[in-house]
Amino acid sequence: MISRILGTTCAVALVAGAAQAETSLTILHTNDFHDRFEPISAFDSTCSAEDNAAGECFGGIARMVTAINDARAAAAGDVLLLDAGDQFQGSLFFTRYGGELAAEFMTQLDYDAMAVGNHEFDNGPEGLATFLDMVDFPVLSANIDVSQSNLLAGKVAKSVTLDTASGAQVGVVSVLAEDTPETSSPGDQVIFSSIVDGAQSEIDALTDAGVNKIILLTHVGLNADMRLAEELTGVDMIIGGHSHTLLGDMEGAEGSYPTMTNDVPIFQAYAYGKYLGEIDVTFDDAGEITAMSGAPKLLDASVAEDEATVARVRELAGPLEEIRQKVIGETTDVVEGNRDVCRAMECSGGNLVADAMLDRVADQGIQIAIANAGGIRASIDAGEVTQGEVLTVLPFQNTLSTFEVTGQAMLDALENGVSAIADGAGRFPQVAGMTFTVTTSAEAGNRISDVMVGGEPIDPAATYGVVSNNYVRNGGDGYAMFEDAQNAYDFGPDLADVVAEYIAENGPYTPYTDGRITMN
Repeated sequence: MISRILGTTCAVALVAGAAQAETSLTILHTNDFHDRFEPISAFDSTCSAEDNAAGECFGGIARMVTAINDARAAAAGDVLLLDAGDQFQGSLFFTRYGGELAAEFMTQLDYDAMAVGNHEFDNGPEGLATFLDMVDFPVLSANIDVSQSNLLAGKVAKSVTLDTASGAQVGVVSVLAEDTPETSSPGDQVIFSSIVDGAQSEIDALTDAGVNKIILLTHVGLNADMRLAEELTGVDMIIGGHSHTLLGDMEGAEGSYPTMTNDVPIFQAYAYGKYLGEIDVTFDDAGEITAMSGAPKLLDASVAEDEATVARVRELAGPLEEIRQKVIGETTDVVEGNRDVCRAMECSGGNLVADAMLDRVADQGIQIAIANAGGIRASIDAGEVTQGEVLTVLPFQNTLSTFEVTGQAMLDALENGVSAIADGAGRFPQVAGMTFTVTTSAEAGNRISDVMVGGEPIDPAATYGVVSNNYVRNGGDGYAMFEDAQNAYDFGPDLADVVAEYIAENGPYTPYTDGRITMN
């Protein structure tokens, strides 16, 4: 049993445990689960019951329950279970139940602490507040001030000190991406500060209180985690999320597990419940790491699904079945929605979304479609396409927005869109009706060139009709240049419905890329 002492903005008085010459911990960690309570396909999308029975699926909360229970049973010492944020958003379960199911299953699994992720604000402060009222484990963020929010005040701690059964004290501090107001809906009463300053202040408070084993549990992405490791003092390890990064020695991994930066180990375990991170670490009495091992565990068919959890998910999925099983069309090949591709270059999933948007409003004089790649959350495999698959790809319930801006505003938008490719940011622009070239090595403001609209060079002084989603039109993902657009209408049909109808009308749909975005 792990007891908890919450930190706010200052050090707290702690009851010291028995002195330990050595502390051994097993740390289990998850991140970016995104409401994938059912198993997922190899493309992170919906996996049929038949494919799951055939052993071709991954993850799902029933496998996660088994994996966590098995890991706890096998551990030689104390076990911590941590989540690095973004339990919310990504499937019809969130559309129907909000954060209720995350609260139910995380409570069942007895998490010790969770980071606030940006998508925890997708239903506004109200959605996060409802979730917080349903859980009894601490949900943390040291660089947000919620004291001005009548919904969240007093409910989000900056850190927690966990007292393990063996008498060890482990401090957990969390920080959240500073651009969350652009990527979600925290509202004006949630005040963000520097992730470095927020983390260091709370680390110092814990250190002053005598805690010498400190974990930074972040939702900022791997690149920002590496910056934190370079700039902070007093942190022993970083367990992160947000960038959906797979670390390990398996195919497709982006780095080692851990990735070492400034002698600080950094861990992350992909996303969608496909892996369970597992770290075995030993600290000496001074809080120094003396031994460390582990690897993310792939939750494939070799991990049995907990039967009671399968039954509960089936019960919860009942109201969703009629919607998601409806076949709306077919594709001749995989529609690429992988974030590593679509957030860095033209991809077939981006072309599908942008083409569908432009097709829907072309008779209104709209010339350009622009979609943020972060809104594309999965691929679609070849063959029959169901409404559920489309909703998994486009889960945010964004609506079509039409508006008018100058050519210069479009150039500014494209510059914004390519400004954080190295970070895997969701702002990367997938487009239709236009072509452009990106020179990633160029200085900011000069990365975009050869912009053509309808086969003609873009005119910075001219006015263009644009279609996007309401999130981008209202400044999401850094597209502030659209906030004051002329003749804006943000209340079109749901983007998922637009794409589903486009697939149906153009079936069998053949995914493609055509060089509309050139990367130099």
